[in-house]
Amino acid sequence: MSVMGRSNGGESLSQKGWRLAKQARTLRQAHEALGALVPSEGASSAARQEFYRRSAAVYAAVAETDRGHHHEALYWAERERRKAEELTQR
Repeated sequence: MSVMGRSNGGESLSQKGWRLAKQARTLRQAHEALGALVPSEGASSAARQEFYRRSAAVYAAVAETDRGHHHEALYWAERERRKAEELTQR
């Protein structure tokens, strides 16, 4: 890793994290990838809203690939979507 939070390929750690999250095929993989991307307590409302919006999309995609956890992944997608929506209404 080089300075400024960039990997050797020029990809930021956050970009790499989201790339890995989007590649998740199981609920466990999604939880692990997204857990590493959760914004800090002091993050802006916009940053938290973006996280929840993007994580909802990850869980929705996982619902289609991890059929054994389909309903649970849909729950997580809806939960994250609601959290993003709540931040929009503030």
